[in-house]
Amino acid sequence: MPPTSGQRWVLALTSLGFFMAMMDSMIVTTASTAIRADFGATVGQLQWMLNAYNVAVAAFLLIGVALGARLGYRRMYVVGLIVFVVGSVVAALSPTLDVLIAARVVQGIGASVMTPMSMAILTSAFPAATRGRALGIWSGVGGLALIIGPALGGVIVSTWGWNWIFWINVPIGLVGAYLSWRRLAESHVGGDWPHPLDSVLVVAASGAIVWALSESVTHASMVPPTVVGALGILLAVAFIVHQHRESTPMVPLGLFRSSAFSGGAVATFLLYAAMYGVVFLLPQYLQAVTGASALRAGLELLPWTGTLVVFSPLAGRIVDRLGERLVALVSLLLQAVGYLWLALSLSPGARYSTMVAPLVLSGMGISMAGPALQKAVLGAVDWTQTGIASGVFNMFRQLGGAMGTAIAVMVFTAFGAMAPVGRFAAGFRAAMVASAALVAAGAISALDLQSLRHRPLPTS
Repeated sequence: MPPTSGQRWVLALTSLGFFMAMMDSMIVTTASTAIRADFGATVGQLQWMLNAYNVAVAAFLLIGVALGARLGYRRMYVVGLIVFVVGSVVAALSPTLDVLIAARVVQGIGASVMTPMSMAILTSAFPAATRGRALGIWSGVGGLALIIGPALGGVIVSTWGWNWIFWINVPIGLVGAYLSWRRLAESHVGGDWPHPLDSVLVVAASGAIVWALSESVTHASMVPPTVVGALGILLAVAFIVHQHRESTPMVPLGLFRSSAFSGGAVATFLLYAAMYGVVFLLPQYLQAVTGASALRAGLELLPWTGTLVVFSPLAGRIVDRLGERLVALVSLLLQAVGYLWLALSLSPGARYSTMVAPLVLSGMGISMAGPALQKAVLGAVDWTQTGIASGVFNMFRQLGGAMGTAIAVMVFTAFGAMAPVGRFAAGFRAAMVASAALVAAGAISALDLQSLRHRPLPTS
């Protein structure tokens, strides 16, 4: 059955928010070399330009979901868009790296609201029979951001400077907020205000763990990273204990009784941990080792990113027919093979053509894994809990991306250096092997998914 006019508006406007969120995580990759030169940053410091965004998204996701359930999905979606625009303006005007990182946090807070709200609104608007296709299109639009982001970032940096990669969010975000308020129906599923202790614990735990991983590379702080990391783990445990005792928890722990839900969440974490490690270092490899300009580096990512637009919509249909487990398992293994192949093909004198096939292969894997894992997680809960399910899914996605970036930098630093090019290539190869190991572990988690529709489990 073709979508109705209202469903088309839902698909278009919710995809817009996801497009903006993905665009802003990708467009900075080809601009990172220019930003590093402008502020004199090291690769360890530079990772916070990406990780500040990812950590903020992960840390505030559940708070945004709880507020959305209480105040309405549409209302919070519009609020998220506006906050995102404000953060973009501050980022564009940043005089120092510290201000830029703070602005990225504001952007991440906005994205932490609009991304799960877009999934919840979309999931509520489409029946189960066509939901996989809708999510596939939604993922394909995110894939379009992956394509446009690096290439557009290269064009903007080469033409106007890195500040302008943030200015483009302003008109798109304002138009999206206006149309969403006018065209989307409000959705209320009920719920309490988020508990202040829950909010503090989830933000502090997420930030402390990723900070500890990052600082273990830079060693820029007087506080030992192991102490902060241990504190982050204790805060995470405290959050889980508090959720168990709460009558209306922010995250109903009963959701994880479903193997489809828990397996899908862990596989999602590992999928994006591997992907973000690659996307952070690959554009820098192309510029530092092969001598590509920012624009050329963005274009040379197309064999990897371009597959998402082509295969994501098809993957949604395949998932509807074959089931989540088979599609997720095959796609995750494709990525592992692609990253290992890429590692073996790299050297200072290697031609770019040797990278094309492994980039396409791993890109195909990402394209198919996304819709499969989304449907697995959202299909494992009752429709009234799609908001919290989308929040957990996106929290695992963003936190995985932040930790994956930190892990990739740790491995890169252990086996390589920024100069000379041979050392950069050696570090990058080691990081690709680490990414392959992460996504292979994700394939093991995908074995817990169901091959057909899931039966939601109680969450009490």
